[in-house]
Amino acid sequence: EPATSGYELAQLNVARMKGGKDSPVMKDFVAAIDRINGLADAAPGFVWRLRGGEGDTALAALERENVLVTLSVWRDVASLRDYVYESGHLEVLRRRREWFESLGEASIVLWWVPVGHRPTVEEAFARLERLRRAGPGPEAFDFRYPHPAPDALA
Repeated sequence: EPATSGYELAQLNVARMKGGKDSPVMKDFVAAIDRINGLADAAPGFVWRLRGGEGDTALAALERENVLVTLSVWRDVASLRDYVYESGHLEVLRRRREWFESLGEASIVLWWVPVGHRPTVEEAFARLERLRRAGPGPEAFDFRYPHPAPDALA
C-alpha cells in the first residue's frame, strides 16, 4: 500500500441523452441508474459523488437539455478505472451508444483535488474546457493520458 497522497481524483462525465429521462429510448438506462450508483458507492476507492436534488441550478438547467452529468471523487486513477471497466458498470458503458449522442469532443475529464475538496459543477466544466482547449496535462487529463497526483514521488 503506497503512502497516502494529499490529493484525490475528481472526475466529470458529460453525456447528452437521446431522449428525456422518461422517454422509451432511455428506459433501460434509467432503470439501471440506482444499481450503477450503488456499485460506485460501494466501490473500493470511492470517496464522493454529486447527488441529484442538491439544489444545483447548473444541474437543473443541464437536465432540461437532456445532458447527464456525473461528478465524483475517487482515491486514485486505479480505483476509478476499476469501477468503470471492471465492475457491473461496464455492461452499461458498452450500451452507451443506445442512449447517448456523441458530443464530438472530450466528454470526460479527470483532475486532482486536495483531500476533502468537493468540486462544483462549474469548476468541473472549467476543467473539461481546459482539456478540450489544451489537451491532456497535469490540470486536466483522461484515462488515456493520466497524470500523477501533484505530491506523487517521481
